[in-house]
Amino acid sequence: MKKTLLATIFLATTALASAQDAETVSVGFVDDAGRDSGTAELTATLKGVLIELEVTGLPAGQWVAFHVHETGSCDHGTGHESAGGHFNPTGRTHGFLSKDGPHAGDMPNQFVAADGILRAQVYNDMVELNRGKTGIIGRALMIHAKADDYESQPSGNAGKRLACGVIE
Repeated sequence: MKKTLLATIFLATTALASAQDAETVSVGFVDDAGRDSGTAELTATLKGVLIELEVTGLPAGQWVAFHVHETGSCDHGTGHESAGGHFNPTGRTHGFLSKDGPHAGDMPNQFVAADGILRAQVYNDMVELNRGKTGIIGRALMIHAKADDYESQPSGNAGKRLACGVIE
């Protein structure tokens, strides 16, 4: 009984220490006019990245696409085109409904509340919080004006790029 209790305490303490030591990165979003529009906190997990975000000034009451883009640049003067295409280190097809998809930059659509604020927690198990092959440090998070249709190439017919954040 005593050994079991000590083992349980050890495991709980180890798990708590691991959770507290998890690598976390903060990201600031800018809108299509270059104004600050929100933040995200990315936390490394054993297999993937947990993204918690809050972004303002989005189309109220709508679904919007949310992706990881390949380049860590958010130049609002180019409509955030500086972020490049979707992050796709394995060369897969875009979209959850595509035969050969999804790729690492694909994430589920998110719903914007009536106040124009998107608050979400998204888990992506196809990426890591580092600079390796599937790493997203040095890349960008992007919110688009429309929902991703999960199959149109190359970006799901997601529309204009509304908010962008560089992952540093």
